[in-house]
Amino acid sequence: MAFTVPLPLPRSPFNREGVAEWYEHELGWATARGNGVELLTGLRFDVLELPAAAGYPVLRRLGGRWPAALAGRRMRLLVAAGAAEELPGLLDWLEWGGIALDLVALGAGDRMPAPIPPGWSGSGSPGAASWLRPPEPGREVEPTLPAMPAVGGGVGAPCLVRLVDAAASECHRVRLLGAGRTQRLASS
Repeated sequence: MAFTVPLPLPRSPFNREGVAEWYEHELGWATARGNGVELLTGLRFDVLELPAAAGYPVLRRLGGRWPAALAGRRMRLLVAAGAAEELPGLLDWLEWGGIALDLVALGAGDRMPAPIPPGWSGSGSPGAASWLRPPEPGREVEPTLPAMPAVGGGVGAPCLVRLVDAAASECHRVRLLGAGRTQRLASS
């Protein structure tokens, strides 16, 4: 006697084209399609990428409502276009230069995986990017992004200098705490 096991129905395929179209039409952001949908940085925004363990305290500390995404253990904070070019100089000016920080800037010519648009179901894959603070369709996102004071963001947009200083501080804290877990301290 043959025994059959009912199989679950296949999940509907994730609509990558729909995701790309949403970003292009709702927000006016450029995308690239490949294995997944990616957002092109350096055109409408740049990205500061840091460990999520550092990113959460930065968001709490600075408040604001600018977009932030999470992918696995990495957080991506959207900042004004051109900010990636400013990062090395800002870190030096803030006296963080020469210190190993897990802080990366994505700017012109770079890409980030497109998070699932807000309110959409499905994830594409485990650990896929998702919005912590989603951009709002029909509203200009750029004025809310952290920028240099001389360039200016919109009213209430955080200062890029404050954001970079907070991000560097938290990245350093996470690095020191991580080192403490694997290294015993000598006691007298």
